[in-house]
Amino acid sequence: MKRKVVKATPFGSVGIIWTILDDKPRIVRVLISKPGLSAEDQASQAYPNARASSCAAIDVVAAAIKGIVEGEDIEIPLHVADLGLCSAFQQSVLRAEYQIPRGRVSTYGLVATHVGQPRGARAVGNALANNPFPLIVPCHRAIRSHGHLGGFQGGLEMKRDLLEKEGIRFDAWERVVCSRFYYEGIRSKKGIRPTR
Repeated sequence: MKRKVVKATPFGSVGIIWTILDDKPRIVRVLISKPGLSAEDQASQAYPNARASSCAAIDVVAAAIKGIVEGEDIEIPLHVADLGLCSAFQQSVLRAEYQIPRGRVSTYGLVATHVGQPRGARAVGNALANNPFPLIVPCHRAIRSHGHLGGFQGGLEMKRDLLEKEGIRFDAWERVVCSRFYYEGIRSKKGIRPTR
């Protein structure tokens, strides 16, 4: 395993754990600094044998991650992430979450219905809480059905900031303001879901 640290983001450092698979660099984990725990400390604890290293492809991803945290409109191709360590359910959740465009949000329940688990909102929340690729897979775009944020690996302040930089607004009660959630009325694996 190798690691690259992206420093000087508005919310602390971001760590990228990567390896070579099929002769290509693949990311196995993105670590976001949390309140009280830096990405470097997380990397040292979880990947003590990972050595500092990079390559051109990882440098591009690192620059893109820094840009996303700073509010730039950047999408990182999902193929750079090694989803093979995730369960089939988590892979389906991560792929569904990846499809939510910048400036839009969905709910844990709508994502669950989209992946064929209509009663799986909590399972979707758990899959996203353990998202190995935050910022590549924009899990900050999933919120609770009543409009409140839910959780985020980098903390709620970071989640709100990322959403605001994408143009999402909040009301006086800290709820997301949107007229329609992504995946409302979109054909899912089980058919078309009604809109509210």
